[in-house]
Amino acid sequence: MPSLNVPFTEEELAGVRAAAAAEGKSLKQYLHDLGVREMHRKQFITGASAWADRLRDEFDDAFPGEVPPAERRGGTAAA
Repeated sequence: MPSLNVPFTEEELAGVRAAAAAEGKSLKQYLHDLGVREMHRKQFITGASAWADRLRDEFDDAFPGEVPPAERRGGTAAA
């Protein structure tokens, strides 16, 4: 199985070890799960964005008075 050596500063490694311990995982398992979780998160975001893009016209037709947050006065902070 492929493996990877990742350099950390002493402070970074201490923080990562603490995070792994907080989840009750070994450092190796924690770092593995972190990478896999990030990969799944990106896949989810890509899928959710594509889904929203497919439904955007239908939503706009159903709610013609709704103004997208980015176009509201004050930008996304107004949302």
